[in-house]
Amino acid sequence: MPSANGTTVTEFILLGFPSRPSIQVVLFLAFMALYSMIVIENVGLMVLIKCNAHLHTPMYFFLNNLSFVDLCYPSMVVPKMLANFLSENKTISYADCGLQFYFFCTFADTESFILATMAYDRYVAICNPLLYTVIMSPRVCVLLVVLSYIGGTLSALVHTCFAFRLSFCGPNVINHFFCDLPLLLKLSCSDTSLNELLLNTYGSSMEIISVTIILISYILVVISVLRIRSTAARRKTFSTCASHLTSVIIYEGTLLFTYSRPSSWYTPNSDKYISVFYSIVIPILNPLIYSLRNKDVKDVLRRAIDTKVLAQ
Repeated sequence: MPSANGTTVTEFILLGFPSRPSIQVVLFLAFMALYSMIVIENVGLMVLIKCNAHLHTPMYFFLNNLSFVDLCYPSMVVPKMLANFLSENKTISYADCGLQFYFFCTFADTESFILATMAYDRYVAICNPLLYTVIMSPRVCVLLVVLSYIGGTLSALVHTCFAFRLSFCGPNVINHFFCDLPLLLKLSCSDTSLNELLLNTYGSSMEIISVTIILISYILVVISVLRIRSTAARRKTFSTCASHLTSVIIYEGTLLFTYSRPSSWYTPNSDKYISVFYSIVIPILNPLIYSLRNKDVKDVLRRAIDTKVLAQ
């Protein structure tokens, strides 16, 4: 039956990871454990930052928002994937598919902008330390985060609106565990040249803007640090950027590889596993990277654990 928007497809089938039922249960337990780690780590880091006045600085304000985004965008796709592992009905309605993609894209793109904001924060802290509190005032920090969310929302809105104005006449099987844009375009019976152009220009430009801000910030940071005569001081300054650089390389590198290629290079089976990396593994890694490589966070966490032990 045609739907109200003129398409003949009213639902999609998420193929996910096809395997025997016994393997599906194992995959459910594995991904449930991974998702639990995402929730525990990111909520734990947000609570730690919120409850410790020592961490109420611009850098940790941005890190708090990064943890929030790292919690949100996996939550757009993992619960549905977990449900499909235990169900024979792996369908998702046309509307739910659009909403899933929209919110996933919103939070994923917002993360790119927040990472760029964090790079700018490190530039100001290292290159203009005397003006740091003036430049990175609470009002400016809030504005930068709001702009990051606006950028992510607009990017997702553009791609979602142009994707779901297309006609889908069948087949309706998506060889993925969520509604990803390149695969949706392959299923459409409309001309998708405009969508592919948007994905390869507008979508890539959003990532390129973020990466450019990060590169310029760190080039200026490196120039400033190299002027420091003390080797120990240079090492200490570089160490404050190590966590953020690690997150940037892992996240931005994966996104650029996934979405900035021509559609002819898109291979669903291999890219499905790449999607697991950036949608599940990275939100697990980020809290660990910032905790294990950050002296302030480790000190606060150690004091919290010591207090808890003494209380018992």
